[in-house]
Amino acid sequence: MGRMVLTFNGCLPGSPRYLKREILISATPQETWGALMEDGRLVELMLDRPDQGRLVGDIYLGRVEAVLPGIQAAFVDIGAEKAGFLHVSDLVQDEGDEDEDEDGPNGNNGSGGGRRRRSRKYPPIQDQLERGGTVIVQVTKEPIGTKGPRLTAQVSLPGRFLVYMPFSARVGVSRKIDQREERVRLRELAREILPEEPVGLIIRTVGEELNRTKFEREFQRLHGTWKKIQRRASSSKAPTLIHSEARLISGVIRDLFSDRFDALIVDNKQVHNEIGQYVENMDPDLLDRVRLYQDSTPLFDRYGIEEEIAEAFGRRGNLPSGGYIIVEPTEALVSIDVNTGKFTGKGRKDPEETILRTNLDAAREVARQLRLRDVGGIVVADFIDMDSQENRDRVLQEIRTHLGRDRARTKAFAVSELGLIEMTRQRVRPSLFQTLTRACEHCGGTGRVFTPPTVIRRVERSLKRAAAAGDERAIVVRVHPEVALHVMEEEPDFLSRLRKRVTLELDLKDDPLLREDEFRLLAGAAETDVTQRYVTRQPG
Repeated sequence: MGRMVLTFNGCLPGSPRYLKREILISATPQETWGALMEDGRLVELMLDRPDQGRLVGDIYLGRVEAVLPGIQAAFVDIGAEKAGFLHVSDLVQDEGDEDEDEDGPNGNNGSGGGRRRRSRKYPPIQDQLERGGTVIVQVTKEPIGTKGPRLTAQVSLPGRFLVYMPFSARVGVSRKIDQREERVRLRELAREILPEEPVGLIIRTVGEELNRTKFEREFQRLHGTWKKIQRRASSSKAPTLIHSEARLISGVIRDLFSDRFDALIVDNKQVHNEIGQYVENMDPDLLDRVRLYQDSTPLFDRYGIEEEIAEAFGRRGNLPSGGYIIVEPTEALVSIDVNTGKFTGKGRKDPEETILRTNLDAAREVARQLRLRDVGGIVVADFIDMDSQENRDRVLQEIRTHLGRDRARTKAFAVSELGLIEMTRQRVRPSLFQTLTRACEHCGGTGRVFTPPTVIRRVERSLKRAAAAGDERAIVVRVHPEVALHVMEEEPDFLSRLRKRVTLELDLKDDPLLREDEFRLLAGAAETDVTQRYVTRQPG
C-alpha cells in the first residue's frame, strides 16, 4: 500500500487547504542556493558560499577577553574578527522547565540562547568567569554590522529528530506536536533511554511517531558527538573551533525535508547523489521525493526564482488586488507601508470592504516578504486605516496565521489606533539584502544623490571660499555631464556671473567619470586637485 502524502496541516492533496511545498537546490562549486516554495511561490531563500564563513551553530573553546559586571556580560575571543558577546543569562544554568517546548533552545535549529530568561536572577557573571579563562561556547547569532557574534554556553546539538542538550536535565517536546497522548509517549520514551547522568533533550516536530530504534540510534550518535567535542576541548588551546554546524544542504535535509514536502529537486548530479545517500540513511521512505532536474532550462528560471530574488531587493511588492507594499529597511527597524494603488474596489459600495481586501492581501505578502528577505529585528507595518474593530482583528489574525509558517520566531502585536502592526522577528544572521549587497559608493547608502542645481550651488560656494583664501589664480571646475547640461540649458550665465564676483579665472568642463553629484576643482596650469581645501564634506 502506498504512503499517504500529508502537508503540515494534515490535508490531503486536492483538498481545499492543501499546501504544496517543494525544496529547490541549485548548486555550483562557487555557491549553493536553496529555495523553499509554497503553492508555487518562493517564500524562503538560503545561500551558502565558501567565502561567507557562517558561524551560527559552530562550537568554540573561547578565551574570556573581558568581564563587565555593569551589564552582566563578557566578551569572549573565539578567533573571529570581533569578540563574541556572552550574557549572564546564556551561561550554563538549567531551570529544568519541561513546559518550554520548542524545536530547539533558539527556536530554530537548536543553537541555544534567548531573551526570555533576562528577567530572572542569576549568580553574578564575575563570580562565574574571569579574564583569561576558557569557556565552551556556541554561536547563536552571526556578526551583524559593528556587532560581534552572539554566544551561549548552553550548548545544543541538533539532530534529525532530537536536540541534545548536555548541560540540561529536562525533556521537551516540540509544541507543534499537539496530540497529548503522543507528547506523553515521547517523553516517557525519552526517559527510558536517557542515561542516569543529567542530559536534556527536545524532541523535534519531525520526531512525531518516533520509534525506540530510531530514538536510540540518534541519541547515541549525538551523545558520541558531544564526547568528541569534550575531548577536543580538553586537548586544544583557546581560541579554537571544536565543532562545525552542518552546512546548507545537509542542514536543509536534516531540519526541513520531511513528508510535509512533495519534492526536493536538485540540478547538480553529484549533489543529488550525496543527498540520496543521506536521505537513504536518514529516512528511506523519502527517497522517491528526491529528484534530479536535467532540463536545459535552468532550474531557477523554470520556477521564476530569479525574478523573485530581484523582487526581494526592491522596495515595492505588488499585491493580487492591485495594491502594493513598500519595504524600507532602516538602522533601527524595517518599515512597511500598504497602499491601495490601482485597486479602487470597482463595483463595491462599501470603501471599508475595499480597504479590508487590500489589507488582507498585504498581511499575506508582508509575512512572505519577511521570510523571503530574512528580515530580523523590529518591523512596523502601516496598514490602511479601518473603522471596524472586527476587520482589524481579521487582518491581525491573517498575518499571524502566515507568520506561523515561518521557521524564525515571530510575534505580531495588536493593530494600533493608527493602523500600525508592530512585529518582531528573530535575527540570527544578516538579511539576504545585507549579505549580497554593499552600500552604494555614489550615495553612501542613502539611495539619494544631490540634484544638478544643488551641485551647482555647492560649486559656487566652494569657489567663493577659494577666492577668499587668495591662494589660487585659475580654477577648472569638472562636473558630471548631466550637471554641465543643466548649466548650459538653465544657467548659461553661470560662469560670467561668477567671474564678476570672484577674482579667479574660471572654466567649466564635463567629466563622465565623475558621479552625478561629484565635482572637482583643479587649480593652475598643472590642474592640481584642490577640491578638499574648499568643499565641505557631503553627509554620509
